[in-house]
Amino acid sequence: MVLTRQGLLWRGRLFPCSIGRAGVTSAKREGDHATPAGILRITGLWYRPDRLARPAPWARPIGPGDLWCDDPGHPAYNRHARAPLAASHERLRRADPLYDLILTTDWNADGVPGRGSAIFLHQWRRPGTGTEGCIAFARPDLMRIARQARPGTRLVIPRALGG
Repeated sequence: MVLTRQGLLWRGRLFPCSIGRAGVTSAKREGDHATPAGILRITGLWYRPDRLARPAPWARPIGPGDLWCDDPGHPAYNRHARAPLAASHERLRRADPLYDLILTTDWNADGVPGRGSAIFLHQWRRPGTGTEGCIAFARPDLMRIARQARPGTRLVIPRALGG
């Protein structure tokens, strides 16, 4: 997978997508609304079993207690966590459809405080709407990517996209 100015190029197809509202950055920080430049790898696939069928055998269901910690001072920073969690976090099971299907990445896998968390591939709100730093797609495109991706699939986000 390679992010381009026109979309995500993968397996001979160009998938329109949205990136962070602040564009691409080589100096990613928590809360900067930017997509990090670099070579990331797909690490997980999560889905809402009450809303869609399992997209691939390795997909994990999202339950009511599934969270992602975004508190740089917490030991679970940038990791899956379970409720209850007093630290700042995102709920993976949302009322809207944005996280019905999520591909997680290894961005900041070591959990370096403040370097950014929760860089996912997920459904977009609408075309052209920037994200908090994730890469977002139309649902049918995200489903296609999820069915074909595997753990370790490379995601290249060129520094040149940073402007």
